[in-house]
Amino acid sequence: MRTNPLAAVRNLGILAHVDAGKTTVTERILYATGTTHKRGEVHDGTTVTDYDPQERDRGITIFAAAVSCAWDGHRINLIDTPGHVDFADEVERSLRVLDGAVAVFDAVAGVEPQSESVWRQADRHGVPRIAFVNKMDRAGADLDTAVASVRERLHPAPLAVQLPIGAEDTFTGVVDLVRMRALTWTDAGEADDAAPVPEALREEAARRRRLLEEAVAELHPGALEEFCDTGSLSGATLASALRDLTRSGDAVVVLCGSAYRNRGIEPLLDAVLAYLPSPLDVPPVRGTHDGDGDGAEQERAADPAAPFAALAFKVNATSTGRLTYLRIYSGTIEKGDTVWDATARRPERIGRILRVRADRHAQLDRAVAGDIVAVVGLKSARAGATLCAPDAPLVLEPPGVAEPVVSVAVEGLKGTDTGRLASALARLAEEDPSLVVRTDPETGQTVLSGMGELHLEVAVEKIRREHGLGVNVGRPRVGYRETVGGGVSGFVFRHVKQDGGAGQFAHVVLDVEPLRSPGSGFEFRSAVVGGRVPQEYVRAVEAGCRDALAEGPLGGHPVTGLRVTLTDGSTHVKDSSDTAFRTAGRFGLRDALRACAMVLLEPVVEVTVTVPEDAVGGVLGDLAARRGRVTGSVTRAGATVVTATVPLAELFGYATRLRSRTQGRGTFTTRPTGYAPAPVASPAG
Repeated sequence: MRTNPLAAVRNLGILAHVDAGKTTVTERILYATGTTHKRGEVHDGTTVTDYDPQERDRGITIFAAAVSCAWDGHRINLIDTPGHVDFADEVERSLRVLDGAVAVFDAVAGVEPQSESVWRQADRHGVPRIAFVNKMDRAGADLDTAVASVRERLHPAPLAVQLPIGAEDTFTGVVDLVRMRALTWTDAGEADDAAPVPEALREEAARRRRLLEEAVAELHPGALEEFCDTGSLSGATLASALRDLTRSGDAVVVLCGSAYRNRGIEPLLDAVLAYLPSPLDVPPVRGTHDGDGDGAEQERAADPAAPFAALAFKVNATSTGRLTYLRIYSGTIEKGDTVWDATARRPERIGRILRVRADRHAQLDRAVAGDIVAVVGLKSARAGATLCAPDAPLVLEPPGVAEPVVSVAVEGLKGTDTGRLASALARLAEEDPSLVVRTDPETGQTVLSGMGELHLEVAVEKIRREHGLGVNVGRPRVGYRETVGGGVSGFVFRHVKQDGGAGQFAHVVLDVEPLRSPGSGFEFRSAVVGGRVPQEYVRAVEAGCRDALAEGPLGGHPVTGLRVTLTDGSTHVKDSSDTAFRTAGRFGLRDALRACAMVLLEPVVEVTVTVPEDAVGGVLGDLAARRGRVTGSVTRAGATVVTATVPLAELFGYATRLRSRTQGRGTFTTRPTGYAPAPVASPAG
């Protein structure tokens, strides 16, 4: 099928809060495009993209899955992303390589906490989106309320281009406000032919079309000109303006439907082609030239004839072999080609190229710019690595990796399993960069750190299932941080070393002060005058200070939320060097922090709890006992949604407690919000 020009390619992600229905949307897209011939169901464990046994057991998406399909002469490379906050790093890596996205919202709940998180992630990557309000057949479903929540919490200009036909269990179709036609589906989910707008809805459809035209005219200069001249917008002008506004991010097109009943999927696919960008419509990828070390910035356009450049965004060990998922930004690769891993600085050979459909693959002879494919044969390429042509080296910015916040100690049930466990953990960390494996220097235990309890549960279960290892797991521990409560000025540190050979001399004077927000990172600046510390040594001092941030004086936790200023210093004509000043920066800041008033920080999350109204009192009391601070409460469709900020350490075991308090009817989600000072009596472990 890969005869499509780049203009006929869409690299698309499906984003949503957990349980909003994005995997069902993906399954219906595959069915509508003829990629599958049976509708997969999450509750039956028959989905294509949730193919991992744990995903089917838990009924949630855990691993981002890539699939490829065709619609109306276009190739759609689609990534179904997780909705649970513990797997946000999978979303981050996916967004780094996508050109557009569909954000799925529940028609009853509207914008939910994780919807907001993934939306902000897409904002950071500049990914254009359209919105799909799903579950229009549910009791309490309301398109206008969902659109209002998008406007209030995500974007000032959501533009609804459809009007529902029927409501809740009588939802049968939509009125297309751009082409002014009715689209309906049978009870079996088959699309009827397009028809005129029903008589009963003509007045309301005309009113909404007018509101849509006015909103578009306010945002788009070309549309405004036609609107002023004629008093309305033609369908062609409206569609063109919606495309421009979507790709610029100035507006969000909103559609609706019921994926479970297979209603609204075909118009969604049409909107993907009409409004979301192709690889040609996004700016050229930027990277740094890595050939002669000059680090000059370069651009690579989406051109199959340009030098090859691709980003590895996912690594997966399967029965097929070690799969490395690539987004190809420029150039062409063929089976058997040798490419350059610019991150590891070594050559790699492409054994096979695969068109991916979740856990099934089709072999390709070549892949070109704009493709998302998997390759077999790369031995060391990690997620975030840049692969490029050997004679045109380039390094692309890798996806960011979030810092882990929860840790557990792991050990094999048998002493003879130590080597196999180490190998299994290394493979886990290779596949998922947000998992960190280290050895505790005090206890000698192997510690596995990740983004949450569920994240670590899934990782440990993967070891048990895929590697056949029995594993003992310690109690989860949160990742504390340390920060400066009260700083010091003029802290003097001299590093002098004479041991026979060349000596070392570095003299630094440091000011340490807290930043405004706890957990807000690290800033370094130099206020040295008169060249008393040369610039190359200033950079070495900064590097040494960053080394010192790894372990704070309170409990050996990473240090954050501070500014260090180098105010003075001196050098020795023979004994000063980069190494000496880096050492002075490291030990100087370490000693300065001991002189500061330090504060222990703990991770805090926003918890959104949905419970029956008769259980609210008990839930509020439980949150208060967990040091939670309630920030909001709303009632919708017979359930109360409580929002609170709670220390992460207090949420271990909360899922079980909530189920028992609400007879299994309560649910909750979390979203990281940063760090806050921990009580003095809080454990430092």
